[in-house]
Amino acid sequence: MTGTALAPEEILALLPQQEPFRFVDEIREISKRHIVARYTFPPDLEFYRGHFPGNPVTPGVILLECIAQVGVVALGIYLVALEGGLEAVDSRLSLFADADVDFSGVVRPGDRVTVSAKKKFFRRGKLRSEAEMRLDDGTLVCSATISGIAVPR
Repeated sequence: MTGTALAPEEILALLPQQEPFRFVDEIREISKRHIVARYTFPPDLEFYRGHFPGNPVTPGVILLECIAQVGVVALGIYLVALEGGLEAVDSRLSLFADADVDFSGVVRPGDRVTVSAKKKFFRRGKLRSEAEMRLDDGTLVCSATISGIAVPR
């Protein structure tokens, strides 16, 4: 099987998460060691109505999902394609497995975040990454060690 280096647009098209649950707008950099991506939280997302009325804040679980979509799923798709090509990507689904996360900031409606992740290891379909999320002004919102695994579809 021949490996394939996917372009950022190809990875976005292969992400299993789609609207309204995709939290990746663009992939700015990707290599076998790291990924950098961005997402803008639209002010009209449904969860802002109740979290919290009059003072909306993006839920931490959504921030973690955003980090996982970048640092596990998107990076995982890239790494699987490097090893086995598009056939290998099509035959697997990247799933979030675990995380150790530290929240240190707030993301409000309309904020754009940059997520960067560095591969700690990738073997037997399991990927572990060190990741962080920052606002456009550089404020650290959260950092995490996240893991995911590629399972057969």
